[in-house]
Amino acid sequence: MFSTDPFFDEQAMRTLVHTQFGGADFGECMVTMQGVPPGDAAAWHREWLATADRVAVIGDACAAAGHRLSAREAYLRASNYYRTSYIPLFGAPPAPALVHAFERESATFAAFAERATPPLEAVEIPYEGTTLPGYFCRASHVRGRGRTLIVTNGYDSTVHELYFAFAVAANRRGYHCLLFDGPGQGRVLIKQGLPMRPDWERVVRAVVDYAITRPEIDPARLALAGWSFGGYLALRAAGGESRLAACVADPGLMELLGPMKKMLADLPVEALEDPRHADPALFAPYMERIEATPALRWKIVQRAFWVHGIDSLAEYLEIARLYSNRQAVRSIRCPVFLAWEENDALAASAEEVYAALESPKMLARFLAAEGAGDHCAMMGRSLFHQRMFDWLDGVLADDAAAPRVAT
Repeated sequence: MFSTDPFFDEQAMRTLVHTQFGGADFGECMVTMQGVPPGDAAAWHREWLATADRVAVIGDACAAAGHRLSAREAYLRASNYYRTSYIPLFGAPPAPALVHAFERESATFAAFAERATPPLEAVEIPYEGTTLPGYFCRASHVRGRGRTLIVTNGYDSTVHELYFAFAVAANRRGYHCLLFDGPGQGRVLIKQGLPMRPDWERVVRAVVDYAITRPEIDPARLALAGWSFGGYLALRAAGGESRLAACVADPGLMELLGPMKKMLADLPVEALEDPRHADPALFAPYMERIEATPALRWKIVQRAFWVHGIDSLAEYLEIARLYSNRQAVRSIRCPVFLAWEENDALAASAEEVYAALESPKMLARFLAAEGAGDHCAMMGRSLFHQRMFDWLDGVLADDAAAPRVAT
């Protein structure tokens, strides 16, 4: 729709789909992409940053004139555009231009949050000698302790984009929503320099510890959802955190090693099994192909290496074996909602996860014919919300006597 460059088109569409939640305007996205030639990362950053700056100025002018609603709408769109602007700049160490755009993303989202109805509360969650940034999004019509959805991110999103992914739909349905970024995500990666870790149960444990201190939250009705690589992280966390009453994995992702082995299928078995001690020359042809393919270079060198704090394909293959849910899924006792999107490569293991789960479970299929078969059903997010929250309503029923299981 926006570019003959598949990667640029995908990322522009990712920005546009947040329109229904107030995060974009079609005309603004279209005009921005008219100035972005295929493959020109500098133009991408320049044009999206210019659009974000222009919309942020609208927010400032509206705020100064006392137009609170108009200001918050502009700030929310600007925040999404700032996030979009630095996507091609991923990599370690983070470039000053990336840091600047992220800071503007954070500032404009904060300006939106304080004007939201009700206001979104910025929170700092205690975690291993530091804090994790988050937002508590309160459902306005809930009195007393209410159902709460904790949401965890994936590889390349931020806590601000999570607002579109889950919080708007959750609040409309009477759920409080607690968004956070953990190690390897958002500010924790960009400003704090903490890489991702496989044992996500330790991260979520800190978030649950914080959540149950809040008077708005019913500790017996806490659910955890994760999207993109967060589908792995949510399942891993649910296997080690017994205080969760439900888990949503979008998509259901068993492990990181399987996809890695497919990508490196021609490597000798000994290199696959012990990559750190393998001859580096064995990885050279793969790195040449990755470096020569901009989208692959972004996904692996710029994104994955940065997120995990590594600098080689051998290291990536080595740590991939740590990111496994094969044990965790057998330890999960709460009901689980697994998403399987037809054209999403990350969803390929959802059926395997479903078969391994011993708790109440649901496998929800999202098809291309429904307009929802893409990664995380981004193009059909309303359908995802409908199916997932309808399921969750049964699991976290308001009636304390109602059963908290669903299949």
